[in-house]
Amino acid sequence: MTNWDDCQKALGISFNDELLLKKAFVHSSYLNENPNFILCSNERLEFLGDAILGFVVAESIYSEFPELPEGELTRIRSSLVCGETLAQVASLLKLGDWLLLGEGEDASGGRMRQSNLANAVEALIGAIYLDQGLVEAKEFIFRQLEPMLERIKTGEAIPNYKALLQELSQKIKKATPLYHLVAATGPDHNKQFTVEVLIEGEVLGRGTGKNKKAAETEAARLAWENYREKKDTTMPSLA
Repeated sequence: MTNWDDCQKALGISFNDELLLKKAFVHSSYLNENPNFILCSNERLEFLGDAILGFVVAESIYSEFPELPEGELTRIRSSLVCGETLAQVASLLKLGDWLLLGEGEDASGGRMRQSNLANAVEALIGAIYLDQGLVEAKEFIFRQLEPMLERIKTGEAIPNYKALLQELSQKIKKATPLYHLVAATGPDHNKQFTVEVLIEGEVLGRGTGKNKKAAETEAARLAWENYREKKDTTMPSLA
């Protein structure tokens, strides 16, 4: 029998209504095999938690990254609330251990299935919100996503500067950036690539890296950041 006290200790949250906690872990397959079970599946809580998670993350990155445009904020938000990220959170919390699954779902690896784990995180957020309120739900979300947010803020998980520059150039110049390999120097095991990014034939940035992709990203970053600092209405020469 599941020990829900242990679950609450592992989560660091003491529920006022323990039934809400249990409901967050009820998979529909469990109800198919246990039709008289007193609780419904976690799908409604998942719906609620998904909305709360999206709002909390959007509010956070809106404040943390005041200079980023809508498109890049959307990309960051998507990376934080996607199924892969939520499944990683669930794995760290070992939420799969608490899932109530049907025998078939359990036998087929349901405790490790990404969709089940991600849904459990969203359902748990919904349960925390209903039981503890928005403040506690926010704190739980931030505790889980803080490492990834820090990676984004420190540049380890970098924004998609090529997409940012393309969006900007399309808006200002109605043109697409072109990347030109200038040089590839050094031995095969330690090559250094240099790439220029051009818009309408004008060099806007030059980057170097250990491969072409890294060099292109650096060129795009320099072009985009330099242009943003200019805060002009036309695309200036940034070479």
